[in-house]
Amino acid sequence: MIASIPLLPITEIARNCGVPEQYLIPYGREVAKVDLQMIQPDAKQGKLVLVSAITPTPLGEGKTVTTIGLSQGLNFIGQKAIACIRQPSLGPVFGVKGGAAGGGKAQVLPMEKLNLHLTGDIHAITAAHDLASAALDARLYHEEHLGEEFTAQTQLPRLNIDKNRIVWKRVIDHNDRALRRIKVGVGGGVNGVEREDGFEISAASELMAILALATDLQDMRQRIGRIILAYDTQGNPVTAEQLEVAGAMTVLLKEAINPNLMQTAEQTPVLIHAGPFANIAHGNSSVLADKVGLQLADYVVTEAGFGSDMGMEKFFNIKYRQTGVAPSCVVLVATVRSLKSNSGRFNIKPGQALPAEVTQCNVELLAEGSANLGWHIQNAKSYGLPVIVAINRFPYDHDEELGFIKQYALEHGACACEISDAFTQGGAGTQALARHVVAACAQDNAVILPYADNMPLAEKIQTMAKKYGARQANLSAQAEQNLAEIQQLKLDHLPLCMVKTPLSISADPNLKNVPTDFDVEITRLQLSAGAGFIRVYAGNVMTMPGLGTLPAYRQIDIDAAGNIVGLH
Repeated sequence: MIASIPLLPITEIARNCGVPEQYLIPYGREVAKVDLQMIQPDAKQGKLVLVSAITPTPLGEGKTVTTIGLSQGLNFIGQKAIACIRQPSLGPVFGVKGGAAGGGKAQVLPMEKLNLHLTGDIHAITAAHDLASAALDARLYHEEHLGEEFTAQTQLPRLNIDKNRIVWKRVIDHNDRALRRIKVGVGGGVNGVEREDGFEISAASELMAILALATDLQDMRQRIGRIILAYDTQGNPVTAEQLEVAGAMTVLLKEAINPNLMQTAEQTPVLIHAGPFANIAHGNSSVLADKVGLQLADYVVTEAGFGSDMGMEKFFNIKYRQTGVAPSCVVLVATVRSLKSNSGRFNIKPGQALPAEVTQCNVELLAEGSANLGWHIQNAKSYGLPVIVAINRFPYDHDEELGFIKQYALEHGACACEISDAFTQGGAGTQALARHVVAACAQDNAVILPYADNMPLAEKIQTMAKKYGARQANLSAQAEQNLAEIQQLKLDHLPLCMVKTPLSISADPNLKNVPTDFDVEITRLQLSAGAGFIRVYAGNVMTMPGLGTLPAYRQIDIDAAGNIVGLH
């Protein structure tokens, strides 16, 4: 509870938003899953609102607060709204954020449930992913151990896995840099085949992307079968289907495919499902959560990770391409803090006090970073939809600065700009923003994509690099080789998932505001055949984060009564 606000039983939340009892799978009093069987293809559809942001600081600018607050605000003005957000990974919870449930009067409750395990979906992904790793190493061992007798004894064809071209790393849902590069099968013999391996964080697993993009259980099963785990000694892909592990992997995800239902501090329904990061994956909650929400509500407010160059771009280029589900408008979250940071004068870091210039009224400093807001407005508009700017207010913000941002946003292409007081006032603090959203959603617009599916792969990469303002993209020898292999497999029609820093529009986190006169260095391409996209690695991006010097877990504890403290 927050400030003695009682929670409704999840059965009542479900009844209020129209989920029939037979489709509700309770996980205690406060959380439930919604059975996918309730999705009706011909049901009336609501409007989808996509929340993104300008280039954020590492502290985050309040997209989740705004997403939750806006859904509450829509209900406050008499509309029927539901929020859809991603499930937090334990990595950021214990490493940076200390929680990702929103905040104040605009958060999901109980926040401890959301931040800590929830219904076990991420653990199911971890188990299914690592089952494939175990199966892969077992097959490698048995084929090497039995040699020519392998097929005779097992009646299985030899896969001839190249131990140096296994692309399926193991995963764990923590920030643990020591696991980035490891050796497995040390000593050989009964320990397996000794080889180099490594871990990624569970949110980076292709299974997480598949969970977020699958349209039903059978689609998920087929996607898992297409996952490329390794290549054989002739350079041919080895898939989960060939390894005969895809079915078992899907079994482990049988319950995880159902979206989770919770509530906000104002009893607004929230669907939480999947948690792909936007810097290394596509950064959006699931297609299935969207479909459930759009069937139940007039408005579904969903959040895309990081800025419009990250999760928003991937919503359109990946999620929309695959499903056809289109937003009706984009809400861009801006803050005084982020715009001042984009001036490039200082470096905001988690665990450290904000520089004095951030909390003091300084319109000149704000103006230096304001071009970043203008770029994100134009970037969002380039996809063909109306753009509304929501200024997430912090206690130390000044009216003069907020007024400057509002005027700047309107002059640079936003159809509306409103201050959001969701944190302190809940839905009442976003009612003006909600009215602008309703008006924007009434417009008739069509999504515009930056490249066609049949555009040559190299040209797609150049198109996206230039969209960030770069002169060009430079492909390393490794990236060129990967590109040729993808073309040979005839999968170059797949969309791009740009893997880059969220701290700059460019691929260099040190280039603030609106960088110009730079190149994007592409280090490698990775085919995610099951998820249906191509990861394009721009710069040095880690798929296994590390803990900082002042990690968030230091503040998290539990008292004698079982109350958890330090999550926020």
